[in-house]
Amino acid sequence: MHVISIAALTDNYIFLLHDSKQNIAAVVDPAEAEPVLQQLEQLKAELVAIFNTHHHHDHVGANQQLIQKFPQVVVYGGVEDRGRIPGQQVFLQQGDRVQFSDRTAEVFFVPGHTRAHIAYYFPPVTALEAGELFCGDTLFAGGCGRLFEGTPAQMVDSLSKLRALPDNTRVWCAHEYTLSNLRFALTVDPDNIDLQKRYDQVKAMRDRHEGTIPSLLEIEKRTNPFLRWDKPSLQLTAKRNEPTQVFARIREMKDKF
Repeated sequence: MHVISIAALTDNYIFLLHDSKQNIAAVVDPAEAEPVLQQLEQLKAELVAIFNTHHHHDHVGANQQLIQKFPQVVVYGGVEDRGRIPGQQVFLQQGDRVQFSDRTAEVFFVPGHTRAHIAYYFPPVTALEAGELFCGDTLFAGGCGRLFEGTPAQMVDSLSKLRALPDNTRVWCAHEYTLSNLRFALTVDPDNIDLQKRYDQVKAMRDRHEGTIPSLLEIEKRTNPFLRWDKPSLQLTAKRNEPTQVFARIREMKDKF
């Protein structure tokens, strides 16, 4: 399975999963139809699945057009999003499995950004490969999603599930927010040497107009303040010790940044 990143809208990413042997494809969170259709035409591939993480328009905006082009496509989403994802046929919950090509993904229920958000994790096939995490707007490179429909406690629980995945998991998040996220992270974790180095690297990448996604979960664990609520440096900044309270305070600070 090959993952192709497609830039869309202002700062979105759409991810196309391609099986070159069967020449089939699946798409994660299609915000726009045209760039997806162009990529499929270039690959001469048939779209067989749409994997939606949540109902926001910049993640499902192309569903109907893609269904019209590929009537046999199967649309997946969370069970709690019933009625909110265009064309949804499969209603997923925590622990379910979904198949694409010869790969099987585990479904995580990760509410917080929305009440119904899910993520898809494809474990590595061999020890030399990375796992693939498609997490929508729950976990970002250097940050996390705003809490539009969920609570801090829900988001900490959701991020805990993702944080527990192997370090060599590639994080395919849906927005190019990395530089601004790290700029904020430095204000709450200023003595983090790994974070300082990462900011410089990402700044150079963005100056060259390069994308920063995917990230690596190992790097997120060391530099993303929203995965570090149990670290003394973040507890000091938040002036709190309890995980949910630390997270909530850091998230509040980010919302006002």
